[in-house]
Amino acid sequence: MSRIGQVFSEFSRGKMLFVRLLLIVFLALGLHPRASDTTADHDDQFVYSGFRGSALTVDGTAAVTSDGLLQLTNGTAYLKGHAFHPTPLRLRDSPNGSVQSFSVAFVFGIVSVYPDFSAHGLAFLIAPSKDFSSALPAKYLGLTNVQNDGNASNHLLAVELDTIQSVEFKDINANHVGLDVNGLQSLRSYNAGYYDDKSGEFQNLKLISRQAMKVWVDYSGEKKQINVTLAPLRMATRPVRPLLSVSYDLSTVLTDLVYLGFSSATGRVNSRHCVLGWSFGKNRPAPAIDVSKLPDLPRAGPKPRSMVLEIVLPIVTATLVLGFGSAAVLVVRRRFRYAELREDWEVEFGPHRFSYKDLYHATDGFKDKHLLGEGGFGRVYKGVLGPSVLEVAVKRVSHESRQGMKEFVAEIASIGRIRHRNLVQLLGYCRRKRELLLVYEYMPNGSLDKYLYSSSSSSSSSSQGEISSKLSWAQRFHIIKGVAAGLLYLHERWEKVVVHRDIKASNVLLDRDMNGQLGDFGLARLYDHGTDSQTTHVVGTVGYLSPELLRTGRASPLTDVFAFGIFLMELTCGQKPTKEINAQGGGGGGHVALVDWVLQHWRNGSLMATVDAGLHGEYDVDEAGLVLKLGILCSHPFANARPGMAQVMRYLDGVTPLPEPTPTDSSFDVLAMMQGKDFDMSSISHPDLVASFGTISDLSGGR
Repeated sequence: MSRIGQVFSEFSRGKMLFVRLLLIVFLALGLHPRASDTTADHDDQFVYSGFRGSALTVDGTAAVTSDGLLQLTNGTAYLKGHAFHPTPLRLRDSPNGSVQSFSVAFVFGIVSVYPDFSAHGLAFLIAPSKDFSSALPAKYLGLTNVQNDGNASNHLLAVELDTIQSVEFKDINANHVGLDVNGLQSLRSYNAGYYDDKSGEFQNLKLISRQAMKVWVDYSGEKKQINVTLAPLRMATRPVRPLLSVSYDLSTVLTDLVYLGFSSATGRVNSRHCVLGWSFGKNRPAPAIDVSKLPDLPRAGPKPRSMVLEIVLPIVTATLVLGFGSAAVLVVRRRFRYAELREDWEVEFGPHRFSYKDLYHATDGFKDKHLLGEGGFGRVYKGVLGPSVLEVAVKRVSHESRQGMKEFVAEIASIGRIRHRNLVQLLGYCRRKRELLLVYEYMPNGSLDKYLYSSSSSSSSSSQGEISSKLSWAQRFHIIKGVAAGLLYLHERWEKVVVHRDIKASNVLLDRDMNGQLGDFGLARLYDHGTDSQTTHVVGTVGYLSPELLRTGRASPLTDVFAFGIFLMELTCGQKPTKEINAQGGGGGGHVALVDWVLQHWRNGSLMATVDAGLHGEYDVDEAGLVLKLGILCSHPFANARPGMAQVMRYLDGVTPLPEPTPTDSSFDVLAMMQGKDFDMSSISHPDLVASFGTISDLSGGR
């Protein structure tokens, strides 16, 4: 019995040891993350079917929500966010060897508060580092900045899903997919969409549709070819034909160790950029993403009502039936308050039309406390639109006649598609009874004229100097070059020729960084390149109107150049186009045209005496002299003697030297001769004038 008891005791101890070992194994297994949501098997593949419990590296506005959604941006304006797979990957077969084949798949969605507006897009990227702290938001997508964009030292590959057209990056439109190497100017881009396998036809997709979409990025190490494919998430199979196919050797771009991730950035519109799932495979297809486990995209509007509200609402509605009579009266009154003028032909301009009700509430009923300015063509109010908290400037313009209104609105809709860093964006319009409302992007620093002239309307040089001293010469010269770049784009670089017709200091607005942006397109007219403007109605501001415009009523890019010349002298001298002359020595005062006053000082050898006294002598003499002489040249009475804006930019950039006449030359006496005389404005060209600046003595006349 003792022997049996000993055996039984040893068996029990062995059993307990086995149970302990088994418990240790279970506990060890329990420490690993569940593979249902996240799997990172080896260096050669990983898959995220949702990001709950993942170890992604995030920065900026990027975050993983409680339901496993990777949200790169949260709707805050002008910010960026990044998310990376936590460990670096080696895509080369050996140090300094060639990049091997790989495949990436991910599911994304862009949710904007407005269905027709968004704030830039997102990008999948492969980079040597996770540090993008120096990158800029908005159009740079959190990838590069002004200094390093396009540098080979970036070693960056990105697939951009872009929802804003940036002119400087030569974007094809505001809804495209692009393949980028080291910068934001794509090697190749195409409209967002896919090719149908059955018909072979291209099907467009809207990136800001608030719907989830899937992207595949495949690289063949053998063929040195990159393919990018896009499709709706609901499609069961991947399209056979890729959206983009580019031959490129990534061994010349990528480093030995790389990080895979996503980058996104916002602009002025409330948008959220989300990634729902992601997978990667090296020398194999990317693992399948379990669509059933993906989180939902956030809602763009208000949250759905609760079940309690669904039950209570019918009861409350029933109790309000007796009050329908009085409510109907209130509704009628509200309709009169928010009544708009709509006609059938305006349907095609729908995306550019705002409701009067939205604009009314945005400006708090157009109260005077929101008034930004007032001019001959209307009053301008600051407003904040709805849930997006988008700041806008709303201009109310009276219109009495229906004639030409359809063409006018069509031009507003066309101008609304213009995107340039030195042009205030015209967002849209609204019509109501006898007024037209134009909606612009809001510029926080207001108009340029407020920095040049005293609000007390004093015309003395001392009072003007006190106000204009707020602008340094460097800021003024930067504003001049910015306005010139905007005008060049309107005249020559956009799809149509746009004649602004009202260039002046009050229509140059300053953004938060004091960059000059040309605004107020309420009087602009556009026509096809190679044709002539048919406009014969004189509009604009006295002091900026060219002689041929007053004579014929026909506006052209050269009439804009004339006004730009007056603007150059206005900004440099700190004086209005018509300068008041104070009485001296008992003589009477009077007014003189600013261009004549500057010209007289130039002829007397005292050109620098016209520079704004508010600068206290702190300015670049060469730059100020260049701007003043260019202003005289641009405001020449002969239209064809004025330079085009492309030539103006070359003068300002120092690419082409400005012709230098001597003060004793009589080449500009023609300005005096033009007072009240009728000349043929096309009888002399700008090259002819440049060649003969010092030799037109036979045209001289007394002043």
